[in-house]
Amino acid sequence: MDNRPKPLPVTIRLVASWFGLGLVLRRWRGDDSGSGTVGALGALVLALALGLIGWEAQLVAAGLVTGLSMWACGRAARGSGEEDPGWVVVDEAAGTFIATIGVSSGAALVGFVVFRVADITKRFPLIRRAESLPGGVGITADDVVAGLWGLAAAWVVQILVF
Repeated sequence: MDNRPKPLPVTIRLVASWFGLGLVLRRWRGDDSGSGTVGALGALVLALALGLIGWEAQLVAAGLVTGLSMWACGRAARGSGEEDPGWVVVDEAAGTFIATIGVSSGAALVGFVVFRVADITKRFPLIRRAESLPGGVGITADDVVAGLWGLAAAWVVQILVF
């Protein structure tokens, strides 16, 4: 019996890779390292554009992307046989959307940087605990918590500077 993972359906691969952004570095240099930041940058552009509509649009997008992330990350992890595949970056997109809700562009950039530092280092409170949850929830939850740290930093900057 062949135990190799079956190819993932296109919709799961498309959503999980945040519309292909998670696959860019693997194709370009043969390695997934840094793919989360590429996916997060793609989400940042969209999050900032939604900010022009209003914080409500950003909040709805954050909720939708977080839900999609839990679904797609769980399916991609099961289908690929990896716990958290490097090319799966929709969770970073969810964290980015959260880190930028309702703040100006300058504060959003601070939120984005704090989010990425929190997500990459896992040294901020509750991130490792969130990551230990099972399946797609755990893959997404650490980014949600990191996004909340980014959002807190963005709001501090928004209040003090902008």
